[in-house]
Amino acid sequence: MKPFAVRYAVAAALFVVVDLIWLLGVANALYAELLGDLLAEDARPWAAVVFYLLFVAGLVFFVIQPAEQDERPVRRAALTGAFFGLVTYATWDLTNLAVLADWPLAVVPIDLAWGSILGATVCAGTTAIVARISPPGPRGAGAARTGSHPGDRDR
Repeated sequence: MKPFAVRYAVAAALFVVVDLIWLLGVANALYAELLGDLLAEDARPWAAVVFYLLFVAGLVFFVIQPAEQDERPVRRAALTGAFFGLVTYATWDLTNLAVLADWPLAVVPIDLAWGSILGATVCAGTTAIVARISPPGPRGAGAARTGSHPGDRDR
């Protein structure tokens, strides 16, 4: 099995790139329009960094590592990554919708879709990249049945 640190580094790099594309390309203007006065005048970057660190750790621990044991690891990582993203982003959005007087309903489906896309993309990408850059370790149940490297099954 590949070290957690390798998976984490790949996932973190992918997460930053993909999320920055979203934030700079679409979300900034969209959130400014929909959230308006709810946005802080001065952002707190440390909070975003803590979220990134925790979210990526969750992706690696709960999605990427278990997916490597599947017969189709990239597919499994994409599907469970999408679900993890949906659940985690729903925690934020649905809690805000429940307790904040002015949280706009229009933000919820956008964020839930983005969380799903982000989770699927980062998990599938990380699983595929790690399978190619790391030497094979002990075989998982799926690899033992097929006799192939885990990354080979999704090519």
